[in-house]
Formats: sequence, C-alpha cells, structure tokens
Amino acid sequence: MSELVQIKYINTHQKKFSIPNPEIENIRRPEWLKVKLPSGDNFNYLKRLVNTKKLNTVCEDARCPNIAECWERKTATFMILGEICTRSCGFCSVKTGKPLPLDYDEPRRVAESVKELGLRHVVITSVDRDDQKLGGADIFALTINEIRKLSPDCKVEVLIPDFKGKRELLDIVLDAEPDVLNHNIETVKRLYHFVRPQAVYERTLDVLSYSSSRGFLTKSGFMVGLGETDPEVYELMDDLKSVGCEIITIGQYLRPTRYHLPVQRYVHPETFRLYKIRGLEKGFRHVESGPLVRSSYHADEQVPHQ
Repeated sequence: MSELVQIKYINTHQKKFSIPNPEIENIRRPEWLKVKLPSGDNFNYLKRLVNTKKLNTVCEDARCPNIAECWERKTATFMILGEICTRSCGFCSVKTGKPLPLDYDEPRRVAESVKELGLRHVVITSVDRDDQKLGGADIFALTINEIRKLSPDCKVEVLIPDFKGKRELLDIVLDAEPDVLNHNIETVKRLYHFVRPQAVYERTLDVLSYSSSRGFLTKSGFMVGLGETDPEVYELMDDLKSVGCEIITIGQYLRPTRYHLPVQRYVHPETFRLYKIRGLEKGFRHVESGPLVRSSYHADEQVPHQ
C-alpha cells in the first residue's frame, strides 16, 4: 500500500481515502486560492443557454474554480457523452456509474451554442465511455464537424479520454481535424496508479505521441499538490516534451469532497512561476502555470488566431 494513501472502497463507484498524517486536512486554504462566487449577466446568460440546450459543462461538473471568470467572459468547456463517467479517478468530481445511451443530437446543440456565443475558440471534452465500442470518438468527430458548419472561423480544441490507447479511435477524432488535441496526463509517474487507477502513464504518453506524429498541435496538463516532488514535476515535463507535446497547463489540485484524494501540499504561486520558466526553457511553446489554472483556462489565448 502506498505511503501516500490507503484506499478503502465504500462501493463500486466511490472511494474513501485516508492519509497517515491527518493534520494536513486542517491546513487552511491559502488566500491565493480564494475565488469569487459566480455571478454577473454573462454568467447567468450562459447558465440559461446550457440548461436550454440540455448540455453539460466541465465547468460545473468538475467544480472548476474559474467558472465565474470564464463564464463572465462568455467562454465555457462543453462536456459531451453525458455526465456519468465509466472511470473513477481519485481527483475528479464527475459522477461515476452506468452512463445513459449516447445522444447523437448533442453535437448539433453544442454547435448551436458555440454560434450563439460567438466563440473564437471552444474546448470540447467528455467523460470516459469505456462502455461504448467506439468510446465516444464518433460523437467527438460529429461535434467538430457541426461546429465547423455553423462557426467556420472558430478554433476547436478537444480534450479527449485515452480511448484505451486504440489508435483507430484516435484516428476518428483526428480525421475531423481539431485545431488542438489535448489529453491530460494529470500527475507524475510514481502516483499515476493511485490517482488514475484505470489509466496507464505510458498509454497517455502514447496518445500524445500519436497526435504529434500526425502533425497536430498537442497539449496536456497536470496537477500538483498530490504528493509529487519538484524533480518529479520536471521529469514529467521532459516526458511530455519527448512525445511532441507543445502546450502544458499546471494547476493546484483541490479536493472536491472527502471521498477524493486529499491535498498533500498547497503550492505557492512563486513555485508555479518557476515551473513556467523551467517549462519554457525546456522548449514548450506555451506554459500556463498557476494555482487556479485548469486544462481549458485561457485556452483561447494559447493558440494563434488569424
């Protein structure tokens, strides 16, 4: 059993984690992690739009701390393939269980929302759908195609699952020609099994490598605060650079509920600044690094627009 966590299964869908040093749970969240409550005209407008179109956003389902800022800027990350995931990662607040059937009208509704918002850059992500033969890759492709029809000038970034490493499924998505292929590695190699029990570190790198080899702008992101060391963070950067990843995002892990992995440390903003400097020195095109950074944070600013 890892020195970081001991895992006790409550049922097939929830995990409870205990740590050897429970005092860590009593550490007050630093000032730099405090965010304002969601509000504003644009926030309320986008909330109504999402509800009207019967769509899901990772902003809400993953409890993103930047929802107030991003929604007020009229930007959002749409989450397709439903709101129930077939995996149970230790950091993620998205529901886990048996998903509903795929909704093949969803791509049209997403595209209509993108047009109504007048987006220049949209991020499309999803839950994992290991219950499906194609893993939802067909819905990703349909969504990209529908957005192209209604908003031809909008850049489309897809934040995809690993599709169990099946390249024929990756090809379905890549053949639809997204502008950015994003697949998050999430954490350092040593902690991978505990953070993402149904994923494989090397498989994640292979997904990124394959995207890069096909000529796509490739992006990945990871969290800190799970028990990793700075040397492990820099080793992770090297692994991402070695497979052709050009954009990385680095943010602080925040525990969604007591049933998720505990925070092991709160990383100071100065350390995030050093991560960014080191990443740029290693040759990444762009490094978005900060306590509140998430995969889609300022995604529109990371890709050149004509």
